[in-house]
Amino acid sequence: MAYETFRQQYLQVPPVTRAYATACVLTTAVVQLELITPFQLYFNPELIFKHFQVWRLITNYLFFGPVGFNFLFNVIFLYRYCRMLEEGSFRGRTADFVYMFLFGGFLMTLFGLFVNLVFLGQAFTIMLVYVWSRRNPYVRMNFFGLFIFQAPFLPWVLMGFSLLLGNSIIVDLLGIAVGHIYFFLEDVFPTQPGGRRLLKTPSVLKAIFDTPEEDPNYNPLPEERPGGFAWGEGQRLGG
Repeated sequence: MAYETFRQQYLQVPPVTRAYATACVLTTAVVQLELITPFQLYFNPELIFKHFQVWRLITNYLFFGPVGFNFLFNVIFLYRYCRMLEEGSFRGRTADFVYMFLFGGFLMTLFGLFVNLVFLGQAFTIMLVYVWSRRNPYVRMNFFGLFIFQAPFLPWVLMGFSLLLGNSIIVDLLGIAVGHIYFFLEDVFPTQPGGRRLLKTPSVLKAIFDTPEEDPNYNPLPEERPGGFAWGEGQRLGG
């Protein structure tokens, strides 16, 4: 009974979010079981381009470190904001969502050549948070009951929180930068005089991922309904 309930809940998660979150959890699991090591996963341009270990272009986005606070924090934020984007502004546009993943991953990999980062998954999560926050500018958020702010400040609050924990803010800045580039090209520039949409999803992605009909029984997440939601202890929307 519990398995069937879990299976139903799991299958209700939109496909891109489900695939990415599952890949991250499974990657961490096989590392914890010592079937592979992080040294086989991390971003290393020399090993990628000279020794053709091309899997590192993907695996460095799937590992958030050993099971602990940092891992749980990243997976929860990844799941929530990835799902809110996929079921919100990207609802019915799976191909566009996949294209955002590819575009963001390409830019981060490119920037990763010039910064000393071996895993880019956390920066990718910040990118998702940034895009969601800019597309929901009037959402009010309560960070662990400490203070209230508008959604566009969320990535900067997370960066400050990371700084307080003694972590490098390069990861957060990279995610914010890539998120802003995507948001500007997709949401801002096309609305300017003389502007146009530069990020056009390839037709092959639309043929693979987009479905012609929307589900009439779609039930949005609480985040998308009037009245708000809770994210973490003491956090709510629309309070």
